[in-house]
Amino acid sequence: IPEVAKTPGGGSGSGKDENVVNGHKEGDANPFAEYMWMENEEEYNRQVEEELLEQEFLERCFQEMMEEEDQDWFIPARDLPSGVGNIQQQFSGLSVSDGNAEDIARKSSLNPEAKEFVPGVKY
Repeated sequence: IPEVAKTPGGGSGSGKDENVVNGHKEGDANPFAEYMWMENEEEYNRQVEEELLEQEFLERCFQEMMEEEDQDWFIPARDLPSGVGNIQQQFSGLSVSDGNAEDIARKSSLNPEAKEFVPGVKY
């Protein structure tokens, strides 16, 4: 019966490997290994908080950049006064016709024998 006293739980053990104290085998190096992360919990929390603040800062910067870009773009529907749409419709109705092109040419004061104009070239 002395063997029964050595083994927790009162049963008879068949070897040292089965001796269990507080849920851990006697041979375990550190019975609290799974809780060691708590040792640096404050540092971990600080690091996570910094990452979250940085992410929030980047999102705000990106949003401001998008708003500035929207302001820089010219969007007729937003940036032109309401009456301008009317003018655009009138312009689309205009067309060029050459029905009286000969009449315009006869009354013109331009020299038909002149050299072709080339920008930057002096004659």
